[in-house]
Amino acid sequence: MLQSFSIIFAIAAFFNFVNYKWLKLPTTIGLMLMSLATILIITISKSIIPEFYQFFCDIVTNSDFRSLLLDGILSFLLFAGALHVNIDELAKEKWPILLFATLGVLISTGIVGGLTFIAAQLMGLKLPFLHALLFGALISPTDPIAVMAILKKANIAKSLGIKIEGESLFNDGIGVVVFSAILILEGMGEHPIEGSITSEIGKLFLEEAIGGIMYGGVLGYIGYQSIKSVKDNPQLAVMISLAIVMGGYAFASLIHVSGPLAMVVAGMMIGNKLNIATNKGATRKMLNDIWEVLDDVFNGILFVLIGLAIHLLKFDLSHLILGSIAILIVLISRFISVFIPYSLLKHSENSPIKTVTILTWGGLRGGISIALALSLADNPSSEIILYITYVVVLFSIIIQGLSIGKLVRRLYR
Repeated sequence: MLQSFSIIFAIAAFFNFVNYKWLKLPTTIGLMLMSLATILIITISKSIIPEFYQFFCDIVTNSDFRSLLLDGILSFLLFAGALHVNIDELAKEKWPILLFATLGVLISTGIVGGLTFIAAQLMGLKLPFLHALLFGALISPTDPIAVMAILKKANIAKSLGIKIEGESLFNDGIGVVVFSAILILEGMGEHPIEGSITSEIGKLFLEEAIGGIMYGGVLGYIGYQSIKSVKDNPQLAVMISLAIVMGGYAFASLIHVSGPLAMVVAGMMIGNKLNIATNKGATRKMLNDIWEVLDDVFNGILFVLIGLAIHLLKFDLSHLILGSIAILIVLISRFISVFIPYSLLKHSENSPIKTVTILTWGGLRGGISIALALSLADNPSSEIILYITYVVVLFSIIIQGLSIGKLVRRLYR
């Protein structure tokens, strides 16, 4: 696995260089497009140089995308993103963010699952309703990694950016809880159900979501106090921050709380308490610089992996058609799941429909959705779920990611 990781890192660094020097695209999109082009070349070489083709297949397979993302990269990226989130600004948008990350995810899961099930039935594809709901749960949360990487270049209004960024940071943790709850309903969970399904799901929410937030608060407090006490030693401060992320995330799985939510809360606490964004002082500057580098490194690895892992899919026209239909379903459900919570709130915009439109188009999907789809390897519907997930994610990152800035300019010119 270490060898595969090293090769993917080298590829990501090379692609980053090419994109920076010549393509000039948003980094995540440039990396993914080059990865897709690489896969095309590798696939063509299958009959000519089979050893070369097999070598790259082994790299992606051995890297174990799901474990690498959910058990490793995700913790670094969420913490790095949360470090620069202003809690005071976030608090001004707390109700939209809360509703989008909870009610919005639930509404979207139901709509996506229901419409995807109907579409599959009309096409004669075997996709049980609960399996369609699993797809709805894994595709409904917006991906904080993709969202924050693209929004850096989108030049949108500050309050709108905070809504999108804040929602994306929190709703992936909620989405995982919803995903796990549907697994319980399906009877595919790792642990047998004790008592009623309702109480089991309620217990899961309390443990994972609420527990993750509380645990993140404890980690953030410990991290802040520890770093503050060694503020004259920047290297040790960085080491402590790494220990908080790596050790804290690993321990979260042992006590069955949401590691992603814990990293978001811990990152925001440490970032705001230390006021890292000011860059004043050697320790703050080093923390800021190191975590920006780690953010770029792991972002590069993730999006190269997303592109390279497409070789896991076998071409199937019916799955491709369903995936194309799913793109429209996901966009419609995203609009509805944003519009309903947003209509419950008071807002000062002259044209709230513009805000809802941008929130809809700016709700990108990414690696988390693919990782959750890969976790369903033993599910009889795993192949079709992974296929349509990939189609939606590629459209989201490439098409929506490239056009969100243009959409903002057109709506607000």
